[in-house]
Amino acid sequence: MKLEGSCHCGSVRIRVTTHTPYPYMRCYCSICRKTAGGGGYAINIMGDAASLKVRGMPSVGIYRAWLRDATSGRRKRSPARRHFCVKCASALWLADPQWPEWVYPFASAIDTPLPSSPGGVEMMLDYAVGWADVPQGRDHTHFGQYPAESIIDWHRRRGLAVD
Repeated sequence: MKLEGSCHCGSVRIRVTTHTPYPYMRCYCSICRKTAGGGGYAINIMGDAASLKVRGMPSVGIYRAWLRDATSGRRKRSPARRHFCVKCASALWLADPQWPEWVYPFASAIDTPLPSSPGGVEMMLDYAVGWADVPQGRDHTHFGQYPAESIIDWHRRRGLAVD
C-alpha cells in the first residue's frame, strides 16, 4: 500500500510503501509523548525504507533522544532518529539503524486514509502519565515495555498484512 504524508505547513511531503497500514500500536514513552504532541502517546506505521521519498528535505530536522542506560545509569544518545519539520515541528517519521530496512512514519503525518484497527496495543505503559487515556477492553493489550510481537507479525496474525 502506498502512503503519502506531509507536515502541517506543507514544507515536507513523504511517500512510502507499507505492508502494515493499520495504526494499532500506541507508544506512551516520554519521548513519543513529548515530541509527537498526541494524547500522551504516538502511533507509528512501518514502511519499506527503500521506498521512502521525501520532498522538502532542507526542512527536515533530526532529533536523537537521550536515554539512561539501565545498567550504568549513564546518559547516551538513542540510535533512533526522529525526523520532523523544522518550520512547523510536525513529527514525520522515525528511522533506526538497528533496522535499516524499515522506517516508521507517524500516523499523524499520513494523509492517505488509513484502515481502522480492529484492536490495539498499548506499549511502554511504565512511562505513561496519569492523564493519558489508555484504552481498555478485550481488543486492547497492555505492555509495560515493548511487546515481543513485531508489527509485521501482528498484521499477519490477523490477516491484515497487504502486498
